[in-house]
Amino acid sequence: MKPMKPRKKLVVIGNGMAGVRTVEELLKIAPDLYDITVFGAEPHPNYNRIMLSPVLAGEQTLDEIVLNRVEWYAEHGITLHMGKAVTEVDRSRRLVTAADGTQASYDRLLLATGSQPFVLPVPGHDLEGVISYRDIADTQAMIEATQKHRHAVVIGGGLLGLEAANGLNVRGMSVTVVHIGEWLLERQLDREAAQLLKTTLAERGLQFALHAHTAACLDDGQGRVRAVALKDGREIPADLVVMAAGIRPDVRLATAMDLQCNRGVLVNDTLQSLTDPRIYAVGECANHRGTAYGLVAPLYEQAVVCANHLADFGIGRYLGSQVSTKLKVTGIDLFSAGDFMGAEGTDQIVLRDPVRGVYKKLVLRGDVLVGACLYGDIHDGSWYFDLIKQAQSVGPQRDTLVFGADPVSDAAGTPASTPAAG
Repeated sequence: MKPMKPRKKLVVIGNGMAGVRTVEELLKIAPDLYDITVFGAEPHPNYNRIMLSPVLAGEQTLDEIVLNRVEWYAEHGITLHMGKAVTEVDRSRRLVTAADGTQASYDRLLLATGSQPFVLPVPGHDLEGVISYRDIADTQAMIEATQKHRHAVVIGGGLLGLEAANGLNVRGMSVTVVHIGEWLLERQLDREAAQLLKTTLAERGLQFALHAHTAACLDDGQGRVRAVALKDGREIPADLVVMAAGIRPDVRLATAMDLQCNRGVLVNDTLQSLTDPRIYAVGECANHRGTAYGLVAPLYEQAVVCANHLADFGIGRYLGSQVSTKLKVTGIDLFSAGDFMGAEGTDQIVLRDPVRGVYKKLVLRGDVLVGACLYGDIHDGSWYFDLIKQAQSVGPQRDTLVFGADPVSDAAGTPASTPAAG
């Protein structure tokens, strides 16, 4: 019998959804190739970060959103270091060191460090009661705050901000959303759909300060926040302030390792670092062709390709992702994908059904569907998304396209076809 080749060593920095999904894909195709070590900064096994919003709203528990329990790592021979943030990587010695001194050597290194919440650098941003919304600890802090305090301000009217505001509202807090944009979710919705969303959320009790700039978080005299001051002079009472104004790829470690970074670790189509071919990056910390993705679907697509190359198959290529948007707020249905605003040279087909609270806008360039924005009825969202990705002519369906894949059952409301306004 031939002696078994010694296993190579793979170290994964980041125990989140992108890194662990890559490991899962690798185990499917090359289960015996590596001894795998995973470092996670949080004291938790791998969990579904996008389900923190339902946990905040009381619809799920933290235990229910765990994806891979500690036993899973042991069953697959994976060495797991929870609650150990990696502080140093020696690329010449191929050695990883954590804050507590734990070390692991590697033949291949996978960076999956995710992102950091962007905290507005305004006076008072470091007061007690001012937090970001990114992980289990943040979620638990918010839940505890709802039991002691009454007024909350969420800074940021994007997806995460609205999910945080809804959860705090459900738990009994008076919540105001402060947003710098002219309308909510301006990257995901057009103005008309956003107005419908705002109306629905206002009916639930949320309050809004739009086109508003945060000037400071104000001190109560004892080191805790008492209000948020806006640049127009208004003060909004706040015992809790949640910063949800965006995220930034976490490249602190990658930068210290002298890897090329520009809004993420620069990677090629095989998810290898442009600096060091032994090092790969996936997820929110990776910049592929100028884009760092913050949604789950692209991260999982990256994981498949990255695993393919870690397994030495060398045939997969990641060419980028089309992305779509949904909001995790119970009872609110919205969807958008592609060029839903409508660039110059496009046409729009719009359906409005005020009785059902439904709004649909499809954007076409010629006879090709290039964007969709839906509110109130997203039944056909995945169908529209597939059409956008296929980029094929929908000419024969054009007259019924706005009524969905089953136009007979959905022919309510009055569609109108209009050219895009520039």
